Amino acid sequence: MYKFLFIFLLTINLFSKDFTLASYNVENLFDLSKQNTEYKEYIPNTTSKWNQKNFNIKIDNILKVLKDIDADIIALQEIENKKLIDSIIKRLPQYKYSSFSKYTNSSIGLGFISKIQIKNNKNINIKFAKKLYRPILETTFELDNIEFKVFNNHWPSKRVPESFRIKFAKKLFDRLSSLPKDYDYILVGDFNSNYNEYKTIFKEKKLNNTLGITGINHVLNTTINKRYITYDDILTYKKNVHYNLWLDVEYYGRFSNIYKGRNNTPDNIIIPKSLFDNKKISYITKSFKVFKPKYLYKNNKIIRWKMNKKVHIGYGFSDHLPIIATFSTSKSKRNLIKKIKNKDEVLDKISYLYNKEKLVNDILLNNVIVIYKNKNNAIIKQKNNRAIYLYNNAQDLSLGFSYNIKVSKIKNYNGLKEIDKFTIKKYNGKYEKYKELHLSANNINLFDLKNQNEIVKDLKGTYKKGYLYFKNKKIKLYMKNKKDLPKNNTKIIIKKAHLGYYKNKIQIIIYNKSDINVN
Repeated sequence: MYKFLFIFLLTINLFSKDFTLASYNVENLFDLSKQNTEYKEYIPNTTSKWNQKNFNIKIDNILKVLKDIDADIIALQEIENKKLIDSIIKRLPQYKYSSFSKYTNSSIGLGFISKIQIKNNKNINIKFAKKLYRPILETTFELDNIEFKVFNNHWPSKRVPESFRIKFAKKLFDRLSSLPKDYDYILVGDFNSNYNEYKTIFKEKKLNNTLGITGINHVLNTTINKRYITYDDILTYKKNVHYNLWLDVEYYGRFSNIYKGRNNTPDNIIIPKSLFDNKKISYITKSFKVFKPKYLYKNNKIIRWKMNKKVHIGYGFSDHLPIIATFSTSKSKRNLIKKIKNKDEVLDKISYLYNKEKLVNDILLNNVIVIYKNKNNAIIKQKNNRAIYLYNNAQDLSLGFSYNIKVSKIKNYNGLKEIDKFTIKKYNGKYEKYKELHLSANNINLFDLKNQNEIVKDLKGTYKKGYLYFKNKKIKLYMKNKKDLPKNNTKIIIKKAHLGYYKNKIQIIIYNKSDINVN
């Protein structure tokens, strides 16, 4: 009996497996047959030089990326036709299955190449009176006798307002709502929406025709009440909510596209709570990543397909980077949220807050010391642990004193971690040696984000045009009152400063003119 049981369990393990899913917008892959639906610069053999030579370079480059990704399923966007999908899998024979969809008069479509069996395909059609976009491609896969769906999306670009993307989101959400509650599915593709779209749409007046409501956050429920759905609470909601895998990545690494120097996340992988319910398929937590080898991303730039005055020069890849995540049918890979929680640091440490996008429960921080105070702003730190910033809410804290505080809300302000709401639970008295918790600029790496929010001291360099130059490096220097900035080419010594982070850049923040000595 035990022998048969062992064989049965072994058989289950042999057939259960991990699989990877990737999404890649290849940026306008057209063939050399004129269809009269091409973009002007992709009409074959014209002055734009979309010719055999440049086509060969473009498709060879794409094939290199796909081969190096080596995902089991790859969702592709901006493909002209099925013939191109067929030519891809002909040269990548490990992909035995494929699908493709586009509207007849549309320029580009979207599809899948897959090592995993495709059972069927279906379009979710979204039509507009005067605009033509793409359907959402619903493809059903089967692995280890488990059926699941992947929805490949390419929503309208930001040349049009948010109401267009809202329509895509609603059509998609309606379809998802018709599935059984525990059905496993994955949403992928180019949503032309950032994971934090609700935070940025108010700044884009031309886009915001929906009173701040966004498709990706509000319709797909990746946020509730302006707070992200996270590992901590996704299984607590009765409604259909989703987790965006960008939250698995540190803030500074959240980008698959860079536009005008700004990191963007138009490409997303979004999953329902059914992938955390310990049945059938599970998401391997923290497995999400951006694929960015040096040939795709170098010197903080994405190596996109290059054109010079709308003429192809035969170099580059795409303006998007691929994104990848891992899933599993294995029973041993379940209860992963619980395992993640068990690995978290001790709850009463500031470092714990850096692992969280939000707090579901209040956190008690013991023995936090105020190491810097400027009006109602402060920086607190624990010995042998990290520092964190309190903005405009530290009026009851005093410099050089120790407290126990209960933290109820945190936030990221353009990448800077802050405590947003807290209450003082205990006053521990004066800590005379608080300045010893400041870090010498000579002993740390200022560009290591683990030093974010620290107070640094004794930093020498030359100020020029908003930057401090030191040791053949430069770092952004910010002072709220620009009149207090040193003159260009002035040598300075920074006695103490806040090591901050703003819009993809580490920066030195000086709050008082007296914190600088000018040589």
